[in-house]
Parts: sequence; structure tokens; C-alpha cells
Amino acid sequence: MPGSEREASERQRKARKIKPQYAEGRLVKVARANSQPESELIEVLLLEEGIPSMSRRSGGFDVPDMLAAGPRDVLVPESGAEAAREALAPHAQPQTD
Repeated sequence: MPGSEREASERQRKARKIKPQYAEGRLVKVARANSQPESELIEVLLLEEGIPSMSRRSGGFDVPDMLAAGPRDVLVPESGAEAAREALAPHAQPQTD
């Protein structure tokens, strides 16, 4: 089963990057992405800092027909929320009114 071995090694590679002190507590929202590819980029940035994360479709946008389109919430464990916000601060988009 070469496919499952490759998948397992990818999960192991990601797990080795996670800092245990950032993996405790309930999931909290730390960012909002405009699409799935953008949320995946945010997840990679957080993983490079040792912070585990996941994304889910934002409320009201859980429509399967949208595929990768539509906003996503990026969630991290509560213990890593402050570090995640600090890690993402240099990458934050400027607010426009």
C-alpha cells in the first residue's frame, strides 16, 4: 500500500512540527480566509511556527456546490491562539473602510 504509507509519512512529518504547548484546549478562531487555498496557506504558515490548525467553512457558506470557493475560518487550539495571531500579524491584510 504505497499510497497509505505516503499519507502516513506526511502526517508524521506534520506531527513532528507541532509544539505540544500549542496543542491544548478547545478550538478557537484566529483568522478568516476568502477561499480554501488561502486557508491552506494560513495553515502552512501556522505549522511552520509549530501551531496545529484546521479550517472549516464559515457559517452560512456550507454549500457543497461552492467547492473550494467561499470563506473559511481557521481554528487553532486555545493554547496556541495568541502565538497564532502573532505569527499571522505580519501577513494580515490592511483593513479598508
